[in-house]
Amino acid sequence: MAKIYLSSPHMSGNEMKYIHEAFDTNWIAPLGNNVTMFEKEMCQFIGRTSAVALSSGTAAIHMGLKILGVKEDDIVFCSSFTFSGSCNPVLYLGARPVFIDSDNETWNMDPEALKKAYKKYPFPKALITVNLYGAPANYKEILKIAKEHNTPVLEDSAESLGSKYLNKQTGNFGDISIFSFNGNKIITTSGGGMLMCDNEEIKQKVLFWATQSREPFPWYEHKEVGYNYRLSNICAGIGRGQLEVIEERVKQKKNINKLYKKFFKDNKYITFMPESKDSDPNNWLTVIKLNDKCKVNFMDIINELQKNDVESRPAWKPMHLQPIFRNCEFFTSAKNGSISETIFNKSVCLPSDTKMTEGQVECVSNVVNKVILSEKGI
Repeated sequence: MAKIYLSSPHMSGNEMKYIHEAFDTNWIAPLGNNVTMFEKEMCQFIGRTSAVALSSGTAAIHMGLKILGVKEDDIVFCSSFTFSGSCNPVLYLGARPVFIDSDNETWNMDPEALKKAYKKYPFPKALITVNLYGAPANYKEILKIAKEHNTPVLEDSAESLGSKYLNKQTGNFGDISIFSFNGNKIITTSGGGMLMCDNEEIKQKVLFWATQSREPFPWYEHKEVGYNYRLSNICAGIGRGQLEVIEERVKQKKNINKLYKKFFKDNKYITFMPESKDSDPNNWLTVIKLNDKCKVNFMDIINELQKNDVESRPAWKPMHLQPIFRNCEFFTSAKNGSISETIFNKSVCLPSDTKMTEGQVECVSNVVNKVILSEKGI
């Protein structure tokens, strides 16, 4: 087998057209037609009115929390089962992350654990939800709870471009929503992100901060701390070419997920990340969970795949278990341990590269089945 990647960039063919336009017009800086049009085209696809193209999804979260007024010592509720980029910006602002466990129905933020957190902290400054591996959180319950406490919601849709919840694109459920276009995402700008909302004043303020907070003077005048967070016109051109094929990429991701389910249908030791009846995930990554009867662990599978030149990885290690967040509070509705910790200890993210053939998916599945069904595994 040729090396199989977890989720590598997949070019559409039109990226170079927009890059050449940027070179031909000499707009190489972090402004230009590609940036403007990428923001506009994302608004059209998602269904929001305002967008700011930024250097990363993490930068977008930072700007999102800042525009929501998060300051030093404020409480911010965060999903624990996520990538650290979801919550590191809380620390940038000197605020205090409080972590919320997952539920078994979505693997995202547990509404019952969230209620427990509100009993101790009834007035957090913000709540960050995550659409894990492209699967939407339970927004019917989470938004209801947040509204009862007048808490603004930042929707981390970094992994869920093209996913839907209640037939609406993700990125519509937070007061602020963000996307990531990192190299492993369903579409990429090689590195980049976007903040989206429905408020032009918010957009203009974020844009001001993201371009070093330069005041409108002939000279460089600064009254506020600024950031070098704007996306380049070159990268935005890549994003425009990528966005043209987003529906095709979602279809490919879903097909990979279906193939894995086909090849694992007789393996009684495996379950898949759940999909709620309200959601239509993009299946950015297919994640399998080993049940308690399986005697191998997730690293046995990852190591064997690596020997076969196949890239995979563990599920996210929950943030409340990370050394950097060891002093942060954590709320769970589980009677013993935590749901996110159990998922982490039992799960593997399988390669879900949109360039994979059916034969490659079958080869990966055969390796996994061989490890699980070995003498050690059973």
